Amino acid sequence: MSADAARLTALVPCAGSGARAGGGEAKQYRRVAGRRLVEHTLAALAAVPRIGRVLVVVAPGDATLAPRQAAWEVADCGGATRAHSVFNGLAHLRAGGAPDSDWVLVHDAARCLVTPGLVDALIDACLDDAVGGLLALPLPDTLKRAQDGRSAQTLAREGLWLAQTPQMFRLGALHAALQARAADGFAGLTDEASAMEAAGHRPLLVRGSAHNLKVTWPEDFALAEGVFRSRLP
Repeated sequence: MSADAARLTALVPCAGSGARAGGGEAKQYRRVAGRRLVEHTLAALAAVPRIGRVLVVVAPGDATLAPRQAAWEVADCGGATRAHSVFNGLAHLRAGGAPDSDWVLVHDAARCLVTPGLVDALIDACLDDAVGGLLALPLPDTLKRAQDGRSAQTLAREGLWLAQTPQMFRLGALHAALQARAADGFAGLTDEASAMEAAGHRPLLVRGSAHNLKVTWPEDFALAEGVFRSRLP
């Protein structure tokens, strides 16, 4: 294992139910292009040589996702929210001896279309950064504020970005940022960058891809299937 690989861990929170996606089954376990959605995600992360460890955090007692050929590890310490699952996953890494100086790349289980190239681009941008950062895209569309189901205001989109994942931060700094909000149930924290911002940091924005979508709604499964088919030789 290279020195870079020893310093980089991917952490995938995978304990949610994904109710907005419909279908009854947790969305991360629904099949897309012949595999469970999360298996596409984990395979992409495992294909990045500089990532030395892939940890997927599932709900307690969830035995759906068994490790395959040591490509990833499973920890059943997931919490009630994404932030809680990430916090518990970080604690699991620290309890296992991972130093606070390690980099952790937190990635949504439902962003199954991420590519090793995108992950490498984030690593290249953040590896020498004092804070770390996240994949994101400048907001391309007109933004509206709704009131009673109607458009009440058009908001300026200059300087606004759509956050994606992975989000890459030092293990100790991210654990501390989340721990500071644990007492109030991580209220208001929607991703790791928001926790780091609340702790006074300014994460680096690294341009992602429109294909790196988060499967959220029922129609997103068809979109993901189409992208996977387009990648076939």
